[in-house]
Parts: sequence; C-alpha cells; structure tokens
Amino acid sequence: MLNSKTKMSVKGRVGVGGGEMGSRNAVVSRNLALLLCFGSFSAGILFTNRIWTEPERTNLESKNCNQKLKVENHTSINSLGQISNTQYDIRALDSKISNIEMKLAAAKAEQQSLLSGDTASGNSKRKYFMVIGINTAFSSRKRRDSVRTTWMPQGEARKKLEKEKGIVIRFVIGHSSTAGGILDKAIEAEEMVHGDFLRLEHVEGYLELSAKTKTYFSTAVGLWDADFYIKVDDDVHVNLATLGTILAGHRKKHRVYVGCMKSGPVLSKRGVKYYEPEYWKFGEAGNKYFRHATGQLYAISKDLATYISENQHILHKYVNEDVSLGSWFIGLDVEHVDDKRICCGTPPDCEWKAQLGSVCAASFDWKCSGICRSVERMVEVHRTCGEDVNALEHASF
Repeated sequence: MLNSKTKMSVKGRVGVGGGEMGSRNAVVSRNLALLLCFGSFSAGILFTNRIWTEPERTNLESKNCNQKLKVENHTSINSLGQISNTQYDIRALDSKISNIEMKLAAAKAEQQSLLSGDTASGNSKRKYFMVIGINTAFSSRKRRDSVRTTWMPQGEARKKLEKEKGIVIRFVIGHSSTAGGILDKAIEAEEMVHGDFLRLEHVEGYLELSAKTKTYFSTAVGLWDADFYIKVDDDVHVNLATLGTILAGHRKKHRVYVGCMKSGPVLSKRGVKYYEPEYWKFGEAGNKYFRHATGQLYAISKDLATYISENQHILHKYVNEDVSLGSWFIGLDVEHVDDKRICCGTPPDCEWKAQLGSVCAASFDWKCSGICRSVERMVEVHRTCGEDVNALEHASF
C-alpha cells in the first residue's frame, strides 16, 4: 500500500496532467470559433456582392435597351426626314427641268448658228438692236424664196446687217411630228444653202402657234441680247429701215409692246375661222377681246421677251396666237404702242402713203391675213411700196 504522501503525489500529477489537456482544448475551441467567424464573414461578403452585382447588371442591360430604342427611334425619324427631303428635292428638280430644256434648245440653236457661220467669232454675246423671226411652215418654201428675193438680205449682206446694224433675221420653224422625216430633211437641205433658219424645239401644227410663239421668244432671248424681238409672218412685206426707225423711238422703254392694236369680237360659233373655244372666259356672247397687236407683225422689248421665257410653262395658250400674246401682258405694267405704219394695205394703199412721205413698215391684205397670193405678188409689193434701196444703209439706230 502506498502511503498517504505517495498518494498525494500521484494525485497531484494527475491533476496537473488533466489541466494541460483542458487548456489545450480551450485553445482549439477558440481557434475554431475564429475560423467559423471568418468563414461566416467571407460568405456574407460574397453574398452581399452578388446581391449588388445583379441589380447593376440589370440596370446596365435596361440602359442599353433604352439607348437602342432611342437609336432606332432617331433612325426612324431621320428616315422620315430623308423621305421628306427627297420629295422636296424632286419638286425642286421638276421646276428646273423646263429651264434646262429651254437652255438646251438655245444652246443647240446657237451651235447651229456657229456652224453655219452666222455669228462672227467673239460676237456671239454682243448687243443687237432687233431680232426678227419670220414665222414659216414646212410647206412654205416658195414663200420663203419670195421673201429672200425682196426685203430680206442674203449671204454676206445679211451678215453685214448683223454686224453693222445689229439686225438679226431668221426663218423660224420647229420639227415635224416624225423626227428626222422627209420634212425635216428638206429644211436641213435648205439651211445648208441659205443658213437663215432658227430651229425650235417645237412640233409644228396650226393649233400650236401659241406654243411656237412662246418657244420662239424664249429661244431668241437666250441666243441674242437685243433691244427688241419681232415676230412676222412669211407672207408680209417689211421695210427694215422704217421698222427700225419706229422701234428706235421706243428704245429707252423697258416694257413696250408695239404693233397694230385691235380688239376684235370673240367668235363663239364652232367651225368659223378664228373660233375661240374658251369664248366663255370673255363674258357674254358678242363681247370683244382685250386690246392686242394683230398677229402679222409685232415687236416686244427685251424685258417682255425675258418675262415670257421665264414664265413660259405657266402662260396660258388661247387658240389664236395674237390673243395669247396680248393675254400674257394683262396685269403687267406694259405700254401698248399702236402704230398704223405696221399694218398698211398692199398697193395702192402703201404706194399712196409712200408718195406722201409716210413709208409703211409692213404691208399685207386684211382679207387674207397676209399678202394675197404672196408668192406671185411679193415682188410687185416690194417694187411699189418698198423703201429706198439705200435707206437701210444710211439708217442710224
């Protein structure tokens, strides 16, 4: 048996040993608690980051979607704007097409003039006094020849007239309904011989005289810078010096319309000569037209020719060409000059007046709207009613 002292020693060692293990266990428990706390803290951080990351991603996707919608809407609006701009451009283009066509016609006529040697080098844009367009038709070759052998200078004399007096004279004609046909070729052959035509971008026809008149003035004012532009029929006799003297007296006027003014009845009966399909526009039956120059010969100043050129596509065409011209000046500040020397009769009328010292500028027969049988009688009228052979050479405009 162990004594009591020995027992106490053993118990003491045991107690000491048990205490060390308890202390070690306490340290382990404390470390485990710290580890659990750190793990819980880390898990919380991860969870929190996930919670905040998802809304941010959602908001970003929402913003991207809104921006995409805005871009699409902006693109749609731009597309509508582009369509609207395109429509406006088309309308603007349409309004320019007519002007381009007119300029092309003028350029073509100018080229023909240059090729025929009619315009001296460097003088294509010079200032002229008057441009005389003789209205003619495909079937009027003999009428043209009667004019060429009487009052219209030919060859070098005509070129000299342009250079020294500033007077341009051309037969005015368009094209046939069959482009390049036998009628057009006949005019081209005649042009090769005489070089005295102004070809228009116009289809010839009796009911198209008003349209031809607009095209003539538009083309002429684009080719020649002149004080006056004149239209005369190919069966009318003209004294150039007298006509020039009359017009020179109105040279300083900007908007002047010179001719034999009349105001004839508006004919409403179908089938009669000069029937007016739009007679109802002039009031009750039996009314008269407004004052206008008779169509055999009239002259207008440059401002009026330019006005016709710039507004030709909106100027109304009546069936009668002289009425149409007069209507285009209604409402404008235009001076109408009524000069009876521009509408004398054939002999003996013009002959008597010449003997009295009042030479006529133009002569024709009212009953024929020109010189009756002009091919046979033009030489006679020229001989008896023509001005002095040196009148044009000595005239000063």
